[in-house]
Amino acid sequence: MTLALLAGSANSPLCTAIGAKLELTLVRRIVSRFPDSELHVELQDSVRGADLFVLQPTAPPADEHLVELLLLADAAHRAGAARVTAVMPYFGYARQDRRATGREPVGARVMADLLGSAGRFDRIVALDLHSSALEGFFGSPLEHLSAASLLTEALRPHATPSSVVVAPDLGAVHLAERFAERLGLPVAIVHKARISGEAVKVRRLTGEVSQRRPIVVDDMISTGGTIAAAVRAVRAAGALPETVVAATHGLLVAQAPALLGELSLHSLLLTDSIVCADLPGLSIQRVSVAGLLADAIGRLHRSESLGDLIAHR
Repeated sequence: MTLALLAGSANSPLCTAIGAKLELTLVRRIVSRFPDSELHVELQDSVRGADLFVLQPTAPPADEHLVELLLLADAAHRAGAARVTAVMPYFGYARQDRRATGREPVGARVMADLLGSAGRFDRIVALDLHSSALEGFFGSPLEHLSAASLLTEALRPHATPSSVVVAPDLGAVHLAERFAERLGLPVAIVHKARISGEAVKVRRLTGEVSQRRPIVVDDMISTGGTIAAAVRAVRAAGALPETVVAATHGLLVAQAPALLGELSLHSLLLTDSIVCADLPGLSIQRVSVAGLLADAIGRLHRSESLGDLIAHR
């Protein structure tokens, strides 16, 4: 089978970079809307018999990008692609993996079912899912990759013997431990309680942070509430003001730019899994995942192991 890449519209720069690393020209397509706002896609190149990888993060607006992904997949199947794989650098709805009350959907499961039934993907490639438990939601085989190695190397120049890796909540503990082990640093854990979708409250702090330079790590930054609360908590406990924050997915929605701007961060490291414009007052360092995803795509096409690329959480 011939390897082929088809890019959605959610993150065109990343798709172009992946294609360049694989020395492939992206399959041409049209993404437009009918006058009644319905989405329309059309493939302009043949994909018959191809091993096709469809690249599309379901970043905000998640609903629109998900529907586009499903339509691209259906078009590819109907055009005769031999195998279709979804490459999702960011998977929207990942945080809706359980019900907080008895009258809510499990949104992540609904989206996984849609990808399995409507998308009919032979395989799905995802990057740093919010919870590894999400793997059980998918009917198709899921390759769960991690950008931790890339972020670790990007963080290394910022790490000093007096640094401490901070998990901003219990969900990030395993991730923080991975960074700490690779950087040879101790770990501190912020215990929080979520008040609303945007507000959190810190209950306690575990670990020594006094006179240490904090490196706060998480899988994503959405509204910035969790990160802001963690940074303020460690500073209140005596941490040095020079703070570095690193995350795979930088959504930076709602009040995130303002919250993070108030923290006077030394540096903010984000991958390019999501398109995010530079924000005034924030020193953002971009870490590209194009090489990681291109490597994974190449290995899958050649039926080679992804063992050293898989997330272990």
